[in-house]
Amino acid sequence: MKKAMLFILMTLSMHAREFIGLVPLVQEDSGVDKGGNLLISPELIHNILHYQAWGELFVYLQVHWFRLLFAVIVVGVILVFAIHYLIIGAKVFNENRPHVLVYPLFQRVIHWIAALSFVLIIPTGLIMEFGKYLGGGEFVRVSRYIHAVGTVIFIIVFIPLFYIWVREMLLSLRDDAKWMYMLGGYLNKKHIKVPAGKFNFGQKMWFWMAILGGFVMIITGGAMYFQNFDIALLNKLNLDQVDLLRISAIVHNFMGMAVLALFITHLYMSLFAIKGSLQSMITGSKSIHEIKYLHHSYYKKLLTKGFISEYHDEDE
Repeated sequence: MKKAMLFILMTLSMHAREFIGLVPLVQEDSGVDKGGNLLISPELIHNILHYQAWGELFVYLQVHWFRLLFAVIVVGVILVFAIHYLIIGAKVFNENRPHVLVYPLFQRVIHWIAALSFVLIIPTGLIMEFGKYLGGGEFVRVSRYIHAVGTVIFIIVFIPLFYIWVREMLLSLRDDAKWMYMLGGYLNKKHIKVPAGKFNFGQKMWFWMAILGGFVMIITGGAMYFQNFDIALLNKLNLDQVDLLRISAIVHNFMGMAVLALFITHLYMSLFAIKGSLQSMITGSKSIHEIKYLHHSYYKKLLTKGFISEYHDEDE
């Protein structure tokens, strides 16, 4: 596994500059004269006269920054975790010890449906962002449809996802502050007791980003997808549909960057940082050994309620 991670690190290092270099800092002039007559409408004229309101900012970000920032996030986050894996490595816990059911079947089903939606949404979002470098055409068009399907799946699972975990995802000032200070113990090769409940602060960040960020992206994505609609509130805010589309695109892109960074982080933690972590979301159970160190507050709660007995191991 470390050899594979080293290969990924070397490959990204060699090609990161070239990859990011694909993103132009200045949009080339296509020089294509489309010809024909333009449909002149009051809204079109308004947006020409008021281009500086949102049009100038949108074009500047779209031309100079969006693709570059997405590329930096993908390459940068993967590089950071590749280095972490090579230096620190995965945390290994004794899976032969007793296990505790942490995730009931219904929670696991909801989790995997939500996971499916993100697996469809995030790669296709990147494909649309970098479509001109991937040949465009039918491939990008199909990705747009898949992106929409993934969004519908997420909308379906949104309420049950929020309902089953919102209480356990509420922030705990004492535990979460200590978790941040220790960075969850992930910079230490030894097993140390990390103050965390059933879900640690990192998991909580991902949950709230998925819920709040996901809600914002549903709204802004819907505005960009359906495009032609009329909302009375726009008139009160002195905005029109084109303004709303520009604002939606700006918000959608920046929120997408945050979701992307935490999604890659979640993947790394699930697949590499903790050996057997993925298995716990399949079977629903975690080793007491793992709970004692990575979720020590939850471990003490289970002890207090009599659900488990005191566990001793060679680390003590």
